[in-house]
Amino acid sequence: MQRRNFSFASTAIRAAQYVRMSDEAQQYSIDNQKVAIQEYAAHHGFVIVKTYADVGKSGVVAKNRKALAELLKDVVTGAAEYDAILVYDVSRWGRFPNNDEAAHYEFLCSSSGIPLHYCAEPFVNDGTASSSILKALKRSMAAEFSRELGEKVFRGKTRIVQLGFWVGGAPGYGYRRLMVSAEGKPKQTMKHGEHKSLTTDRVILIPGPRKEVECIQLLFAMAIEGQGGTAIARELNRRDITRGGKPWSNVDVKNILRNPKYTGCNVWHRHSQRLRSDKRIEVGPEQWIMKPGALAPIVDKETFDRAQSCFPTRADFLWSDEEILRRVRRLLKTRGRLSETLLLGARGMPATSTIHNHFGTLRQLYEKVGYHLETEDIFKGEQGARSLNLRRKVVRDIIKLFPDNVVATHLPKKTRSMLLVDGNFMVALFLCRPEQRGGERLHWLLKPTQSERNYITLVCTMNSPHNRVLGHYVFPAMDWLKFQRFYKNDPSFKAGKKLSSLSDFYPVVKKFWEERST
Repeated sequence: MQRRNFSFASTAIRAAQYVRMSDEAQQYSIDNQKVAIQEYAAHHGFVIVKTYADVGKSGVVAKNRKALAELLKDVVTGAAEYDAILVYDVSRWGRFPNNDEAAHYEFLCSSSGIPLHYCAEPFVNDGTASSSILKALKRSMAAEFSRELGEKVFRGKTRIVQLGFWVGGAPGYGYRRLMVSAEGKPKQTMKHGEHKSLTTDRVILIPGPRKEVECIQLLFAMAIEGQGGTAIARELNRRDITRGGKPWSNVDVKNILRNPKYTGCNVWHRHSQRLRSDKRIEVGPEQWIMKPGALAPIVDKETFDRAQSCFPTRADFLWSDEEILRRVRRLLKTRGRLSETLLLGARGMPATSTIHNHFGTLRQLYEKVGYHLETEDIFKGEQGARSLNLRRKVVRDIIKLFPDNVVATHLPKKTRSMLLVDGNFMVALFLCRPEQRGGERLHWLLKPTQSERNYITLVCTMNSPHNRVLGHYVFPAMDWLKFQRFYKNDPSFKAGKKLSSLSDFYPVVKKFWEERST
């Protein structure tokens, strides 16, 4: 790509600096890197015009390093207004397990006419044979450092687990984390997202709320009766027993029934993801790190073992097309119609994921059993499915933006998703469908649910296909409204706060909540 020519007020070469720090030794702090790079620049005729900084980012993988991605994008697209890149050393550029990855990113820069300079290395990155050999050796050393560090961390965590302490991650349904001192004295129960205050402190698991403990015990009892994961999940959902505000799935049930943690056994290394690899590997039970009797049990070992022997395995539930069709025909004969809600609520029916794996869509299943939807129902069903997917996407996007502050939940005996913020207040979510009949102007329909009108509310206006949000508005409440048509630039929207993007969601709803509390 042809790069732009810049005119300079001096003979100094314009350069960008890339700095990165994970959680390693202090000599790699951002400030120390900048000082060393500045000294190098002063001695070699560079002037720093831009800084790319990845703070708290591992050098093992590139996908989480936003600054590096931005640097490469600027270089490749020709948007970079500098002629060199200064990096402290080879390890700051990356500790990639595959040396070719580091070479690839450097090649993208050099091929665009912007070479890399390593400021603290004993060689000049000039492409000579000696510098290339030293650079390759340094890259291998950087990768080997990560491998050795990973092995040390693994051995350290293994020892901590065998001492009976929890080594990180969510405690799981039914348990809570308790921070204890180095002497084992209890200090405080830790909330979601909280970290222990001192490196010498440790964490143990204690049974959670009584309702969760009773739910776990009920779940094991149903497994001993021979019920499968889907049947147990449906029964729990039917009883309005939620999992942190979310409905149960067969995967949630299986994850609990197969985990020895609920017998009081501290277990770790059931999965492996060494060096931040994309693939999460299942580890066999013979390689699990376990410490029996380290936790307060929720079920006894005998109950756990009986559940393992009675709980149906995957081989027991290899559904055939004929069996699924037979049960669906029986449901159609009994109820006279079919819907996803009926399929989910019926006893003895396979999970919807199984139906999709066998037949594709629900409409294809309906055709197999001779049930035909009206044209209008088909359109509404597809449109409703798109609206539901869009609603789920909005919820996922908000949680991804604010993982420590927002979780999905719903009201008791309701299924519509709501957003729980800071564990203190909930925010309702409404998607407004567009409408334009005859000579009417385009407008959006908003009809809040009665049970959600008093909550802070996020209103999203949709496009006609119901697959994209056009605008986000936050209202302090909807108790003043039963039904409303909103037009573009409608004054009614001024009662709320328009968001420039979803990244404004948390500060806006937090402000509304503080104003309401005051």
